[in-house]
Amino acid sequence: MENMISVYDKEGNKIKEIELPEHFKFEIREDIVYKVFRAYMLSHRIPYGSYKYAGMEASAWTSKRRYAYRSSYKRGISRVPRSIFAKIAGNFIWVARVIPNAVKGRRAHPPKPEKNWYRKINKKEKRLAILSAISASSNIDYIKNRYTKSFIYLSEAISTFGLPIVISNLEELRKAKEYRELFNKLKIEKFIEYVKENKKQRAGKGKMRNRRIKKYRGILFVLSSDSELPKVSIDGVEFSKVNQLNIEKLAPGGKLGRFIIWSEKAIEDLRNLYI
Repeated sequence: MENMISVYDKEGNKIKEIELPEHFKFEIREDIVYKVFRAYMLSHRIPYGSYKYAGMEASAWTSKRRYAYRSSYKRGISRVPRSIFAKIAGNFIWVARVIPNAVKGRRAHPPKPEKNWYRKINKKEKRLAILSAISASSNIDYIKNRYTKSFIYLSEAISTFGLPIVISNLEELRKAKEYRELFNKLKIEKFIEYVKENKKQRAGKGKMRNRRIKKYRGILFVLSSDSELPKVSIDGVEFSKVNQLNIEKLAPGGKLGRFIIWSEKAIEDLRNLYI
């Protein structure tokens, strides 16, 4: 039946069928997904700014009175703050400082560290984006479009186990060795190997900013709300609780069709979330 999905054990054997949550039947809105993803990423920018008095600490001033000492009056020059290098026969060797259009001057409109970067998004649009991303994760066309080069390593698992893939008692797995055995049973070990082999070093200054390696996001394992996430580090594998899903996990880069493996308890918890 179309409304039923198969549940498999950790050996890859089918044990039963359960009803498919209505989250996987929602209309897919790519425009809403990209809008929400963009707002999410813009809201997570780190505030930054220059030193408050940068460019303003030079010993520079100029009197604007007619006959005052250091006056720029009647000299045919602009009346801006100036630093004196030398005084020769009543004349100054001086240069402008502090103002934005002067050498070593301040910036006209520097970035402010107190600026609020948060972007608002409508609650209904946010919920619709998550539902669209969940629905697209069970659509083979979107998965093909996302994993253009690596889909050949996922096609066997999809044809064998269908979409979405649901594993019983997935929360019991705690070690990397146990997950690697699961990959072999689900026939996705070649995909994990592909992700590991295709890591690249980033070009540019991102290497200095904790973004040295570029790699594929890979597979997302979704566990139940009350479970403890395993402390497993495998390239191309991420974990999340079902009640902590967001658009960045479900559609990285704003692109739909992430390959997700669900636990049976997560599917049951999902029925009461995001609706």
